[in-house]
Amino acid sequence: MKGKILALFVVLLLIGCKTNPNRHNDLNYMQNIEQVATEASAKNSNSTIQVGDQLIILITAKDMDVVKPFNQNYSSSEMIQTNATAGGNTPSQGSTTISGPTYIVDTEGNIDFPILGKINTTNKSLVEFKNELHDKMTKYVINPTISVRLANFKITVLGEVNRQGDYTIANGQATILNALGLAGDLTMYGKREDILVIRTENGNITHGKINLQDANLINSPYYNLKQGDAVIVSSSNTRDLSAKQNPNTGLYLTAASIAITAVAVVVSLFKK
Repeated sequence: MKGKILALFVVLLLIGCKTNPNRHNDLNYMQNIEQVATEASAKNSNSTIQVGDQLIILITAKDMDVVKPFNQNYSSSEMIQTNATAGGNTPSQGSTTISGPTYIVDTEGNIDFPILGKINTTNKSLVEFKNELHDKMTKYVINPTISVRLANFKITVLGEVNRQGDYTIANGQATILNALGLAGDLTMYGKREDILVIRTENGNITHGKINLQDANLINSPYYNLKQGDAVIVSSSNTRDLSAKQNPNTGLYLTAASIAITAVAVVVSLFKK
């Protein structure tokens, strides 16, 4: 009798401790990277300027007095601190100081630029807008240098990550991997094959799925994130099951194992 009870107890322990041999592989990213071209399509990274964007535009030249009218109400002592932080309540990561006059894109996609007047940004990337501005400036300044930065490039990461929140990207460029890195990576319950990206661009809402286990993700239009993107990590079945379980289940199992051991001991004593 004692032997049967102990054998049953050992079997129960082995069943409870059994692990999925494929679980380790499930946690690995880009498992087939050797079979995938490592150059993502450049067109996927071109984010267009959106209504409400804050553009930092600084014009410089050999003679700075010449460009002063184009940098109105600005001095080099003015700085804008941009930190890659989650909701403002986590330590700064990769903080960068950028400076220059700031222009907010209005509801019609325009900014009001000194001397040049209204300039439309609709459907233009930062590079395209910078080139257009450079062409306009050459009529007034010899060899101008144009710096255009996006001050409020923000993405949101939610779900099964270690640090949910909003993240401001100083250089205006981020990939899905950058975003998850800022969020402290997925938890062990995050579904690496089911990452949802929700995008709002020019008033249109689109969405796409990313599989972190498949290296082909680098060719997805959602690999390079754009202004305002929301990244949502789904939870695994294990998380769903644990959420449905009674929080005292672990205590019950521990108590049951102790009880079985006690019974085995008592039986052994009576046999003696």
